[in-house]
Amino acid sequence: MRLLVVEDEEDLAEAVRLRLVRAGYAVDVAGDAAGARDRLAVNAYDLMLLDLNLPDDNGFDLCREIRSGDIEVQGGADLRVLMLTARGGLDDRVRGLDEGADDYLVKPFALAELLARVRALLRRDTGGTTAVVQVGALRLDAARHAASLDGDALHLTRKEFGVLEYLMTRPGHVVSAEELLEHVWDENADPFTQTVRVTVGTLRRKLGPGQLIETVVGRGYRLKEAL
Repeated sequence: MRLLVVEDEEDLAEAVRLRLVRAGYAVDVAGDAAGARDRLAVNAYDLMLLDLNLPDDNGFDLCREIRSGDIEVQGGADLRVLMLTARGGLDDRVRGLDEGADDYLVKPFALAELLARVRALLRRDTGGTTAVVQVGALRLDAARHAASLDGDALHLTRKEFGVLEYLMTRPGHVVSAEELLEHVWDENADPFTQTVRVTVGTLRRKLGPGQLIETVVGRGYRLKEAL
């Protein structure tokens, strides 16, 4: 999944980015509202972590613009928004939720709680109720960053794990290479490389001879629903 962190405190932004990357997410960072608007217009994010106090605007206004459609959002106006702020008063929390935030986390916060809230928000898109996704004999636990097939652990790289997670939340659906690149890699990925094809290829080899991931010629990849 691809996330956007909007935070002007560089040390905090980098700490959050690194922790999210270690958890397997693709992460971009914007230090102000203008940078966030630019990235939202060109990249399809699954979730935005939004600070309220930005040097050129405030998070309330940015969230309201997203929900109202006043700014272009590549991923759609239903983008998940987790507000991160030191303003923990009741009025601020209520306003944040009323402006369209899906959740609100007050600084200082534990990174473990941040990750749990991110997982919970992302599950809403897939109808999941826990961090575990199961498709046939494939099992993926996002909280523990663990995957298995027929009970045997799969030793996956972060990108292989990300590709598998994305496909497992859409079993039976054709997912294009462009969509995988958009949601599993960050803005530093070169769209003209073969990185998606190579990653899918190594993931297939680790899944064994069953051809669980099908290639749909000219369209992309599909995880078989019946495994």
